[in-house]
Amino acid sequence: MDTKPKPIFDKRIFWDVAFDQIDYDQKSAFVITRVFERGDVEDIRNCRRYYGDDRIREVLLNAKFLPETRMYLAAAVIDRGITDFRCYKLRQSNPELFPY
Repeated sequence: MDTKPKPIFDKRIFWDVAFDQIDYDQKSAFVITRVFERGDVEDIRNCRRYYGDDRIREVLLNAKFLPETRMYLAAAVIDRGITDFRCYKLRQSNPELFPY
């Protein structure tokens, strides 16, 4: 049986869940999205090593939400335009109130 070693992430990324009980394969979409939302460069590198760019691209393009700055980071990492992201399209169809 060939098993991959678990990726190493900072516990602060998963502050609201039982960190030691995360199933990295079953919950891959959650893990990838959370790492890109809150992780640093090293966390993103570990994520890419574990899941591969194809899985990361699929998850990020279909994510419902990413902070705007992280969306631009994700676009650079997966080499896709910002308008390809589902969260970008959702944001455009539901604009925020004008900040005064």
